[in-house]
Amino acid sequence: MQKLVDGIHKFQRNYFSQDQKLFETLVEGQHPLALFITCSDSRINPNYMTQTKPGELFIQRTAGNIVPAYGAVHGGEAATIEYAVSALKVKDIIVCGHSHCGAMSGLLNPELIEKMPAVKSYLEHAECTRRIVDENYGHLTEPEKRLILTVQENVLVQIENLKTHPSVAAAVSRGELKLHGWVYKFETGEVFNFNPDEGQFLPLEEDVLSEKALDKAMPPISPI
Repeated sequence: MQKLVDGIHKFQRNYFSQDQKLFETLVEGQHPLALFITCSDSRINPNYMTQTKPGELFIQRTAGNIVPAYGAVHGGEAATIEYAVSALKVKDIIVCGHSHCGAMSGLLNPELIEKMPAVKSYLEHAECTRRIVDENYGHLTEPEKRLILTVQENVLVQIENLKTHPSVAAAVSRGELKLHGWVYKFETGEVFNFNPDEGQFLPLEEDVLSEKALDKAMPPISPI
């Protein structure tokens, strides 16, 4: 805890003054560039990896970057998504999975979460991911490759869940919103973007946000 307190004081002494004008303008409201949906994992820092400042990302974090289908739960996920799209008018939503995801490990190995009923229940929103991996990739037995494949498939499944949210579906149909699937390998710093034409997660290109939305059927993929 002391490290956190020391960090607050360091921020106030050394960093806040440098960006004081920025923080003062944030009082007038926020205009984020995108809604960034990612995992709660402490090894992932959305602002750090995208080099964005306060006010530039609207962030939603859940175990396994899960997006429950609309109406499936009465929680904050749907409200966050709706506010980002309807009130803040974000133009892009990114669902970002990551390497070595504990939630996806639990999905593949239920015994790991047997004594965590809340986690087990929440991972039911990734049941499609588990079925896809079990039924379509039975030949892939190497644990590391199986896990990264699960991470990839889960990003695509959660994007499909995202499309069930009325605000998202309406904005996508108007051409005002694009959806993006990313996988971040924190041990190398690489970010992979799903290319629907190639059916693969490919290294993120500089012009990725100009690409078409993920609004068509997802072909099979292979682990990065």
